[in-house]
Amino acid sequence: MDTDKFNLPKDFFKQFKTKEEFNDFLQSLFKEGVEAMLEAELDEHLGYGKHSREGFNSGNNRNGTSKKTVKSESLGDLVLNIPRDRNSSFEPRLVPKHQRMSDKIEETIIGLYARGMTTSDIEEQVRDLYGVEVSASTVSNVTNRILEQVKAWQSRPLESVYLVVWMDGISFKVRHNGKIVNKTVYLIIGLDVQGYKQVLGMWINEVESASFWLSVLTDIKARGVRKIHVACTDNLTGLSETISNEFPDTISQLCIVHQIRNSCRYVVYKDKKAFVNDLKQVYGAPNLTAAEEAFKSFSNNWSAKYGYAVQSWQKNWTNLTAFFDFPMEIRRIIYTTNVIESLNSTIRKYTKTKTVFPDDSAALKAVFLAINNIEKKWTMPVHNFGIILNQFFTIFGE
Repeated sequence: MDTDKFNLPKDFFKQFKTKEEFNDFLQSLFKEGVEAMLEAELDEHLGYGKHSREGFNSGNNRNGTSKKTVKSESLGDLVLNIPRDRNSSFEPRLVPKHQRMSDKIEETIIGLYARGMTTSDIEEQVRDLYGVEVSASTVSNVTNRILEQVKAWQSRPLESVYLVVWMDGISFKVRHNGKIVNKTVYLIIGLDVQGYKQVLGMWINEVESASFWLSVLTDIKARGVRKIHVACTDNLTGLSETISNEFPDTISQLCIVHQIRNSCRYVVYKDKKAFVNDLKQVYGAPNLTAAEEAFKSFSNNWSAKYGYAVQSWQKNWTNLTAFFDFPMEIRRIIYTTNVIESLNSTIRKYTKTKTVFPDDSAALKAVFLAINNIEKKWTMPVHNFGIILNQFFTIFGE
């Protein structure tokens, strides 16, 4: 808190010997600010300020205050003096009748946090919006409410069947045991039988690995998932086998875009255009037979020069070409992980100001709030879902 702004001595905070004393100070500061805002609301309602001559014979004026005890998640119970008017027509907006005082401010704090603002930015915004000083610890207390929501969301029951899931990880810098390390938040998007996308959960670990994905799949299985028809993933080593271990009937489709990127790492710049054009003939083929013929030609053209890149396609051929077994409408949504790549990209926008998270909980709070905002826009089924659903019924039965 900026002590200079309040003409406080530099050692002002030394007077607080306990956390309770400091919390009492915060409560009084918060209370004064809110009561000042309520008086301003009444000024607006009456059309004149306190002690103004305009109030004489106006037909309505101030009529003292009434006490109201309201609850705050971060600051505990507060007793506020709510101003009244003689006509009883004043309806406070900041402290609505029969509601908690701090909902509006706490929702503002959580909303700003969800949009990636730093603690200091939030303090400034709340001060500008409401004229109330909130400390970094208060912001943290308010946002910590989210952790309970995260726990409930992460353990909620899931659908028994998902037509498609997209799996990927997104990395963040997190402080761990005094060091800054890269940690991966594992994410799964599921397409349910109504055609809607939903994020099934998030899990955090130091590195992305097939062994940790096993624990993720075990978790969603314990929460009710019995069948996944198609799983779309990047080409993380061992991930397809891990999926098969937990969901033996699931068809794994490796992301074509990831595979192309990985292949091009071994190709010099002057050859990349021709190399990619030849690959387009493979994954853009109308059927598997045509794709196999195109791959033979691709292999003949490039094996001598870029043998490792060609071998990578050969090694993963089954999982790279699984989408050829499906009609075009399904192919379009399973041949890449663009769906989850888009989610990750948007999460990055929400969290771009958080260069380093202080701990795992802070990273999960930020990602959870970003997901909440993103899912609010997922209000419609995927394009052509009626056709897609009938195609799944035809291929897999009911």
